[in-house]
Amino acid sequence: MTTRIRVHLTPRAARDEVTGWRNEVLRVRVAAPPVDGKANAALERLLAKALDIAPGRVRVSAGARGREKTVAIEGLDRDEVEARLGG
Repeated sequence: MTTRIRVHLTPRAARDEVTGWRNEVLRVRVAAPPVDGKANAALERLLAKALDIAPGRVRVSAGARGREKTVAIEGLDRDEVEARLGG
């Protein structure tokens, strides 16, 4: 089972944090710059930690070069993802 969620990512933030849901889009801030995939990697690590799953089960599946992304999460259904991320 793979769940896909929409994420709005803000790179170069003061700290890594999940700021919450707005109109079915998860807002996330990471300290990493948007260079060489660093912000995407930080996003994947942060979401894996917040969801309490292995980092390899979270990946950016679309939008790698923009702020609006689609993230694929393996092994959790949508309700479980939203519950763990405060949705």
